[in-house]
Amino acid sequence: MNISSLAAAVVVVAAGTLGAFAPLPAAAHEPAESVTPALKQVIPNIPGKSLVAVVVDYPPGGASPAHVHAKSAFIYGYVVAGAIESQVNDGPKQILRAGESFYEPPGAKHPVSRNASKTRPAKLLAVFVVDTDDTALTTPIPH
Repeated sequence: MNISSLAAAVVVVAAGTLGAFAPLPAAAHEPAESVTPALKQVIPNIPGKSLVAVVVDYPPGGASPAHVHAKSAFIYGYVVAGAIESQVNDGPKQILRAGESFYEPPGAKHPVSRNASKTRPAKLLAVFVVDTDDTALTTPIPH
């Protein structure tokens, strides 16, 4: 299965089983992203781990506030549409376009995650491999 098929399959999975990922309010000057649960599944051959997927829709100029993810969370991000500007830890800011991907190691800081366009929407699929007990997948970084 190629990555486009995998992304499409995850997005199509029935939502409603995920209550652990709540969207964070964006900064007052930027439109907020919307986060839609796509999948939450215990990984049967890795005790204590789950696979969690969410779709993040960014309106034009939309952004997520700076945040960290659960210390157990390995995250794979795939840009489904548009372009996303992202920074992980103290790494460089980068612009990723539809079809490109990135990852975040467990406990990484994500100081920048936003739509790279002020005029077109963008969509990101975020897939977490996380401890099943972790309920707060995203925590804002205080200013």
